[in-house]
Amino acid sequence: MAAPSAAQLRELALTEEEYHHAVRQLGRAPNELELGMLGALWSEHCSYKTSRRLLSQLSSQAPQVVVGPGENAGVVDLGEGLLCCFKIESHNHPSAIEPVQGAATGVGGILRDVFAMGARPVALLDALRFGELGDPAQRHRFAKVVEGVGFYGNCIGVPTVGGETYFDDAYRGNCLVNAMCVGLVTAPRLLHAVARGVGNPVLLVGADTGRDGIHGATFASVQLDEGAEERRPAVQVGNPFLEKCLMEACLELAGSSALVGLQDCGAAGLTSSCAEMARRGGAGVRLDLDQVARRELGMTPYEVMLSESQERMVLVVERGRVEEVRAVFDRWELRSDVVGEVIAQEELQISSGGQMVARLPLSLLVEGFLPRRPPSSRPLEVERALRAAPLTGGSPWTLEEAWLRLLASPNCSDTSWIYRQYDHQVGDDTVVLPGWDAAVVRLRGRGDGLAVSVDGAHRSSLLDPRRGAQLAVAEAVRNLSCVGARPLALTNCLNFGNPEKEEVMWQLEEAVAGLAEACRQLALPVVSGNVSLYNDLSGDSIPPTPVVGVVGLVGDIRRLPGPGFAAAGDLIYVVGPGGTELGGSELQRLLGGMVLGPPPELDLELERRAAEAVRQLVSEGSARSAHDCSLGGLAVALAECCVAGGLGAVVRVGGQSIPADGGHALLFGEGSGRYVLSVDPAEGGRMEEVCAGWRVPCARLGEVGGDQVEIVGLARIPLAAAAAARLEGIAGAMAGPVL
Repeated sequence: MAAPSAAQLRELALTEEEYHHAVRQLGRAPNELELGMLGALWSEHCSYKTSRRLLSQLSSQAPQVVVGPGENAGVVDLGEGLLCCFKIESHNHPSAIEPVQGAATGVGGILRDVFAMGARPVALLDALRFGELGDPAQRHRFAKVVEGVGFYGNCIGVPTVGGETYFDDAYRGNCLVNAMCVGLVTAPRLLHAVARGVGNPVLLVGADTGRDGIHGATFASVQLDEGAEERRPAVQVGNPFLEKCLMEACLELAGSSALVGLQDCGAAGLTSSCAEMARRGGAGVRLDLDQVARRELGMTPYEVMLSESQERMVLVVERGRVEEVRAVFDRWELRSDVVGEVIAQEELQISSGGQMVARLPLSLLVEGFLPRRPPSSRPLEVERALRAAPLTGGSPWTLEEAWLRLLASPNCSDTSWIYRQYDHQVGDDTVVLPGWDAAVVRLRGRGDGLAVSVDGAHRSSLLDPRRGAQLAVAEAVRNLSCVGARPLALTNCLNFGNPEKEEVMWQLEEAVAGLAEACRQLALPVVSGNVSLYNDLSGDSIPPTPVVGVVGLVGDIRRLPGPGFAAAGDLIYVVGPGGTELGGSELQRLLGGMVLGPPPELDLELERRAAEAVRQLVSEGSARSAHDCSLGGLAVALAECCVAGGLGAVVRVGGQSIPADGGHALLFGEGSGRYVLSVDPAEGGRMEEVCAGWRVPCARLGEVGGDQVEIVGLARIPLAAAAAARLEGIAGAMAGPVL
């Protein structure tokens, strides 16, 4: 074929250099189908050609790790023969142009990654980013993404137990939709995505193949522009009811000796699933596209191989046992077709109409891409921003006004408008419901539970992306500590702009380095993850947004405190270091959107000890409530504890004198590593003893009681006003009609 034009290469997210590299390796020019397959597997979304070298810093080594990065999902050992399988992935670009289906199919894809390992999904979580809710277009996008998440999870019967949502004008062009799934499997039923055994049949099961999602992987590897709506055909369409049947059929086969390997047919469709399975197994695959069931007439081999139609899985089955496997899918009224076989040559061979239409070595297709090392540099603006005063011009609000405005901010307010649209109790195993720190899921037949949390970097990551990533990890660990859970492992989703910009590449390098350091210090292996780059609209990049999901074990689910103060007269303590930094804070955002001043300080060793102390206090039953300090600082955390428990509080912070800034930094600074705990007065000595043993700061603030939230000498708001403010944020913004 003639050499492709620059426009054709751009459509495939390939450069001229990459095209000529493929020609040299093949010894010939690839045909149209082969070039499309190379474009899909060499896309940023599939190959990680920009980030792979950076991700090597992340360690997956730990005794509890069973499967690390490289499979459909990571796996850790929960003891007693039970394994936990989990992963987080992005569906950002599709959700930006088709929010319902983009979000829904993001959920469907992450579910398939988990049950492809033989694990039954038991929990879903999501991390979402949007522009300001004052913009009708953002309200629409937000409402439709939430609809899509709920639609898929509710229909398939997996509870959505937690998540994180953040609003900032920097995401108005590119919303972020990250979905996490957690599943459970016994060791003998664990599956792997591998093709081996020459002559073993390859089956395609589930939905028929259509034209939806073609070039989906390459679409996720380019920046959006004003013509993004034209990319709507690259968004897949989901059917959760079909996926429910597909999940049950695959789980029925888990552990069967007839099943050699199983993989989700996701990004890049048949091309990636077959090529990656064969490469792992040291074999090849020959496909006959005439055997692929199609739901549209006239589909070409190109369209069949690159379709990303949802609810499809690829299986490799032992020879002679195909009918045994197909009988399972027949019972679930699912299509299952033999579309190929495993071959000795390490190639992906494609035939159609009796002709060989593509033939590519797997070494080239899966691993032959050219690594990218774009130049990086730290922007001068960052240094200037770090040196600036965080509240330039001061605050026009009194402390009470600022306090109520923060509680009413969509980033600090009640999130029930979101999670009440999700079925978070289906299956009857959700012990701690969404809306606060970590969710907890019951492990049936055992007294312990599985804690899960998803958290992301906020505005301070613009000032220091390395610290922003570390703060996200520390926040997730704090959330687990609030329910007494010991963290076991982490999955990550790295959302960044266009890495061809030097400042974005610097952000990515710094964030991965920070993630690696935080996980090392906090003894968290990284077992799975996803990188989402090119989150740009017409050249405007999103802020660096690393998102992490952490799972951990709760020793005894009967000893779970809530975030709310439990009884009048209980003592209130703050555990962990102080911190009054306002750089990148929520108060700063409300005061005009600037991002200035030093971000929160972070001492990872002190974070580790504080987490241990809180975990011990919760596990032994000393703490009657536990909640971490995050957005809005100490004052917001105190008000949240009061509202959750329906009880006021009287506390003292910062000594007797009023600070020079009037107390804004003291009350609303977002210093890292702090928890608000309450204890029975008889347990105050134990609280101080445990914290002293872990060498962690611990200060008694005051007592629970009354109908106000009072910080003596600084500010006081009625409990009813605090509760009303929290309901104003998201629910208030979404009360009117959504277009």
